Amino acid sequence: MNYHILQSEGWVAMLNEMFHEFRLIPTDGRSHIPVHVGQWLGDARGRWEGDTLVVETTAFADRSADLWRATWRGARPGLHLVERFTRVDEQTLDYEFTMTDPDMFTRPWTALLPMTTDHESRGVTSGPMYEYACHEGNYGLLNIMRGARAEDAQ
Repeated sequence: MNYHILQSEGWVAMLNEMFHEFRLIPTDGRSHIPVHVGQWLGDARGRWEGDTLVVETTAFADRSADLWRATWRGARPGLHLVERFTRVDEQTLDYEFTMTDPDMFTRPWTALLPMTTDHESRGVTSGPMYEYACHEGNYGLLNIMRGARAEDAQ
């Protein structure tokens, strides 16, 4: 999961490598938009709790039919997403999120993913951010990889 996170006064911007998602998150205390408005990435609002950036997102557009295309697979307007970004050390940012949606889940659930910049020493497969664009080769990617591995083996 390759992210660029930028911070300025009153704002945090996040760029995700996959799907070119860009989130502009106000941290100035403004209210959420009405849930019925619905946005592709939802309506995010950030605040600081000590050294932790807390981002609450509501007002997701109804993507329940778009299970394979939506950012939050199957997101619905009732989804309430709380994300917590906490700096652990110079190379690690803990990303914790809790999803609450009574129409989708029997109870809220939480996951924690450490994001790190010192990939090799920690054995994490990650790296620099590249363009994540689809092209005609995507359809034949398995055979492209098999051919390359067979060539390497010779």
